[in-house]
Amino acid sequence: MAFALNGPLVLVGAGKMGGALLTGWLERGLDPAQVLIHDLGPPPEIAALLQLHGIAIHRTLPASIPTPCVLLMAVKPQDMDAVFPPVARQAGPDTVVLSVAAGRTIASFEKYLAPKAAVIRSIPNTPAAVGRGITVCCPNGQVTPSQRALAEELLSAVGEVGWVAEEALIDAATAVSGSGPAYVFLLAECLAEAGRAAGLDAELARRLADVTVAGAGELMHRSKIDPATLRRNVTSPNGTTAAALDVLMGSRALQRLMTDAVAAATKRSRELSA
Repeated sequence: MAFALNGPLVLVGAGKMGGALLTGWLERGLDPAQVLIHDLGPPPEIAALLQLHGIAIHRTLPASIPTPCVLLMAVKPQDMDAVFPPVARQAGPDTVVLSVAAGRTIASFEKYLAPKAAVIRSIPNTPAAVGRGITVCCPNGQVTPSQRALAEELLSAVGEVGWVAEEALIDAATAVSGSGPAYVFLLAECLAEAGRAAGLDAELARRLADVTVAGAGELMHRSKIDPATLRRNVTSPNGTTAAALDVLMGSRALQRLMTDAVAAATKRSRELSA
């Protein structure tokens, strides 16, 4: 894959998410000479990657760099107000600011930029670390089709990409996919504990639960069959799976819990973005 960059790609923050993106770009053939890294001290594995590819780490961005085509903001949300204002001065009329920071609104970037600046807010999730994430994006009205395509190409280096037209929907996306891995990990925890309560050795119960959850996810990914059909395929009439599902689905118990959980996470995301 050849990234169509008409200027430097400035990555601000080379921690877990920034490092995952950089790793994906380099694996897809991005020329290291097109990347500038602004970070006070990346983790050792990312520092080694940068050294391997001859990419310098800048504690402050040189004023003399060419106008970036992308400013990708991957610093912690609580650090953004200190980090972004000096970085924003590097933006030109054709620069797109792409944020992967949770809770930072488009307006929080626009206030430091020239009028009509292009900004894309996105929310990735932690499976990006293994190239199996999904990132949901929302552009402001200044983002061009080519900038949108470039952002999707960059973010797809760590998984799939989706778009919403209204920024308010980022909160719901955060509740489903951003927080979603934690729900799946909790399912594995609960399944293991249930196995232990049924008499299994604790370590075997953990292995059975972990591998089952991971394997079911991989089956769903590879088969592209919808989850409801996969569930029905496993469920024999009056069998063991049906007995368990009668509990989980009775009175829509699990669905009600999940709906309430996503609603709570959506509400909290709105509060944090205010």
